[in-house]
Amino acid sequence: MNLLEEAKRVLSTEEEALKFVRENLGEEFCRAVEEIFRCQGKVVLTGIGKSGLVARKISATLSSTGTPSIFIHAAEAVHGDLGTLSPQDIILAVSYSGESEEIKRLVYFVKRLGFKLISITGNPNSTLGRNSDIVINARVPREASPFGMVPTSSTTAAMALGDALAVALMIKRNFGQDDFARFHPGGALGKKLLKVGDLMHRGEELPVVHEDALLQEVVEEISRKGFGTTAVVDRDGRLVGIITDGDLRRALLRDGKIFEKRAHQIMTRNPITIGREELASRALKIMEDKKITCLLVPDEEGKLEGLLHLHDLWRTELF
Repeated sequence: MNLLEEAKRVLSTEEEALKFVRENLGEEFCRAVEEIFRCQGKVVLTGIGKSGLVARKISATLSSTGTPSIFIHAAEAVHGDLGTLSPQDIILAVSYSGESEEIKRLVYFVKRLGFKLISITGNPNSTLGRNSDIVINARVPREASPFGMVPTSSTTAAMALGDALAVALMIKRNFGQDDFARFHPGGALGKKLLKVGDLMHRGEELPVVHEDALLQEVVEEISRKGFGTTAVVDRDGRLVGIITDGDLRRALLRDGKIFEKRAHQIMTRNPITIGREELASRALKIMEDKKITCLLVPDEEGKLEGLLHLHDLWRTELF
């Protein structure tokens, strides 16, 4: 057997299955989205076997994208786990056959207790399908496994439909990057969504001098704050320039009377700045492109409110 060709066959079979599901997707999907969107409780995913694993993943995706959700095992549900449900909850069951014994027992109790039931199944005429308020058809032409016995194409289709539900609900809720960042504060995703305002120094940590400050005051401020630079502001507190260690060295080489100079005479005007709502990853790119180690952060009125240093980005491991 050519293993590479066999792998490609599996992928092609699952690709065909997804196309089949897409072409047969109808208004029931939209009804499911609307029902979940209006849900005042949580979406309770359930399933057994491979479908149970798919249901668990769908639940995790929903929870991380703004739709409260939990997973309960179909077998455990009828042995006490139904007690975690509230009357406002919706049950979303995943079962390709819709006829497993655990699912059928669960359906009986779900309907008896009056819960709304949505199903993702490849058999709308099954016990699960017939008793569901909304059925999302996940039927596929065939499994990708030898002899068509191992759940492969069917679980891929169910997983994809779960993703489609989550994305549709994100759009419905206007769930954006800020929301996503709140739900993913850790890990690589959280780091990518960190904003300048989350990392910048502010208040007493900021190195800042008035534009009429003498050189001694400038040097003292740069040394005291430890960023190798200081912002320069006017009498109204608006940012007008920046002085770095490099600016001081260059000024000293140009003019031996540097100690008589004022801040506005040696500063670099119109420094490179960034807004507090910008992503930290964009700040990193600016620093790399401009070969600088810090960015000043002014507010909408041009007043200094923060400073972001390259070291702050190193600590996030954005590199």
